[in-house]
Amino acid sequence: MPRLIRGPLRNARSRYFDSTRWDDYQPRSDDIIIATYPKCGTTWTQRIVGMLVFGSDAPFPVQDISPWPDMRLPPPGAMLELAESQSHRRFLKSHLPYDTLPVYEGVKFIHVARDGRDAAMSFHNHKLNYTDTVLQELSVILEDDPKFSDGFTRVDPDPARHFHQWVLGEEDHIGDPLCGFWHMENSWWKARNEPNVLLVHFADMKKDLEGEMRRIAEFLNITIPEDLWPRLVEAASFKSMKKKASELMPSADHIWQGGGETFLHKGTNGRWQGVVNERDLDLYDARVHAEFSPDLARWIEYGRLGSAS
Repeated sequence: MPRLIRGPLRNARSRYFDSTRWDDYQPRSDDIIIATYPKCGTTWTQRIVGMLVFGSDAPFPVQDISPWPDMRLPPPGAMLELAESQSHRRFLKSHLPYDTLPVYEGVKFIHVARDGRDAAMSFHNHKLNYTDTVLQELSVILEDDPKFSDGFTRVDPDPARHFHQWVLGEEDHIGDPLCGFWHMENSWWKARNEPNVLLVHFADMKKDLEGEMRRIAEFLNITIPEDLWPRLVEAASFKSMKKKASELMPSADHIWQGGGETFLHKGTNGRWQGVVNERDLDLYDARVHAEFSPDLARWIEYGRLGSAS
């Protein structure tokens, strides 16, 4: 087993996620952990990493191939059992900050970030379209958790009201500020210079998908034949992923109304414009100023390839 560099520095438990579900994680020295705030390009990155690992543009069921230990919906231990059964180079998913995850020698982390305004809009669509079945399953899980005895209800259908509540807190962190956007991005930003951490930005992937895919491949020490790159880049486009939604997310019908096509919603930025009022945009800007350093705030808004000018 790889050497433990450090254990989790703190535990986080929201209505959706529980960091203690990583306690029994048995690492392999070439594991990859893709960790993001929700709706920041997680599935997109899982698809990219999977194609790099397998050296193929063939579709694969993302939810089955890339285990997600911290999600509370599966029975405890189920995702780690799935990981243990896999013989390929593993790439796991997390929606947790760096300081709540164990760090082992050789295990690599990819963190993907996105402008908070865009993440909030996409998160609203994500929560709004949960099936009644999943809402009921989540409520049953929370019945035995004294921290969340009030259960689980469907999100407000108004995206503007959701954005207001997101900036204020609850719709952002869903019960634990350690799982929220502000702590999440600060935690990963502080780890940006660690040799086992790569920071990627949604806007950069939109601007130069091939370039970002090559950055990821280099970080993972994966060599891809040059003649294969065009196929991988095309398969990683939003249009291609949307077209293959049923193959990439075959079990999505259970979770979201409309299945994989609802989950892979638009893949665009700026949808908050003309929807969120100026008062709440000012509130967001004030929160950014209070929570983030100038460098982090600039990166969150513009990415690595963007410009603040």
